Amino acid sequence: MSRQLIAVLGAVLSVITSAARADCPEWVGSTDTPGPANRVAVSGGYAYVADGSEGLRVIDVSTPSAPVEVGFFHTPGSAKGVAVSGGYAYVADWIMGLRVIDVSTPSMPVEVGFVDTPGFAYGVALAGGHAYVADSGAGLRVIDVSTPSMPVEVGFFDTPGSAIGVAVSGGYAYVADTDFGLRVISVSTPSMPVEVGFVDTPDFAYGVAVAGGHAYVADLAAGLRVIDVSTPSMPVEVGFFDTPGLATGVAVSGSYAYVGDEDSGLRVIDVSTPSAPVEVGFFVTIDANGVAVSHGFVYLADGEAGLAVFMECPFFSDGFESGDTSAWSAMVP
Repeated sequence: MSRQLIAVLGAVLSVITSAARADCPEWVGSTDTPGPANRVAVSGGYAYVADGSEGLRVIDVSTPSAPVEVGFFHTPGSAKGVAVSGGYAYVADWIMGLRVIDVSTPSMPVEVGFVDTPGFAYGVALAGGHAYVADSGAGLRVIDVSTPSMPVEVGFFDTPGSAIGVAVSGGYAYVADTDFGLRVISVSTPSMPVEVGFVDTPDFAYGVAVAGGHAYVADLAAGLRVIDVSTPSMPVEVGFFDTPGLATGVAVSGSYAYVGDEDSGLRVIDVSTPSAPVEVGFFVTIDANGVAVSHGFVYLADGEAGLAVFMECPFFSDGFESGDTSAWSAMVP
């Protein structure tokens, strides 16, 4: 390839990258929450924010440019993580375990059940009638929530460090364990979870999302780590991108990983080639934490600044626009 052609291609790439950074992600709205927004889950036109000492905040996002709080529930401890399914919000409440809150009437959330986990509940994911709680100090706790008003722990696996984040896919729980990286735990028999593999990440694993045979780990000062989990018993890191701050949360949609990076905001990373992730855009915010993606919008739990809403980046790496957000994964955490 000639030097002239290389120079032309470089100039074109520079223009494309600059355009991406200018337009991706596009801020559309925000709202303050009274506490530090830690994590967020989205369902049915509402965002559910785990808001620290201020509990669960329910925010109407049917008009994304004008989100507005419509209800709240003060959990007894400090709300760290949240997942939503079937009219119930499942809150990982620091010190006070898993709280189950009926949100079928979003303006009047009410607690219907709880399980006091032995450590410090930090993250939660849902699958197959079970809640999987990342319990710092006590590992992964598996709770049967098939009857939300009568949740009961049915199994556990004590990870070697502090379990902070969790995602569940295909019969496996992927646990972000601060001191010991990504732990892969078979939960095909929920009462008997067993670790089948792990990858020790370079810093402190804090958040995790799973999509397309890869786990995406928010690894604090080491940024985003991309781990091939197509063979769960043999996970292997295949790529990484070192974000400028502390990566605390991640969600994946299509070809993009959206990383909540403390002190540097929302970072958008193209992971269409998992071995060569590249940043294509960012938006600086105050205290980026958890991220969720739903129906073309990105929701960022932004600490003391509350909830911020962005448009998803509209172009995949091949340059074609896509509105498909069906294959998204978020750490709720």
